Amino acid sequence: QVQLVESGGGLVQAGGSLRVSCLASGRTFSRSAMGWFRQAPGKEREFVAGISWSGGSTYYADSVKGRFTISRDNAKNTVYLQMNSLKPEDTAIYYCAATQRSGNYYSPYDYKYWGQGTQVTVSQ
Repeated sequence: QVQLVESGGGLVQAGGSLRVSCLASGRTFSRSAMGWFRQAPGKEREFVAGISWSGGSTYYADSVKGRFTISRDNAKNTVYLQMNSLKPEDTAIYYCAATQRSGNYYSPYDYKYWGQGTQVTVSQ
């Protein structure tokens, strides 16, 4: 069992940066692949970034590639999403998710555990 709590969301101007964090509880975190998703009002939840259990493999949606960086610290049971050069279209609730399967997963249906989300708002 993995429980996830996101933090670090907020309001930022376009072009700015923000880092959101996801603190996990449960002894299986270090063996869990993690992902960040986001959902804007009226839209489906979409994949943003993923990271393997070791942190050795990361992958991104095309829309954030080169601007966002996912990382993890297994000693702190935390996964991060550093967001730079933010755009108004990045505005959404950001969710972290965990899966104990190995591989790259882009669909929310591939993830078993979810946090409650943190709001990120990017103003013009």
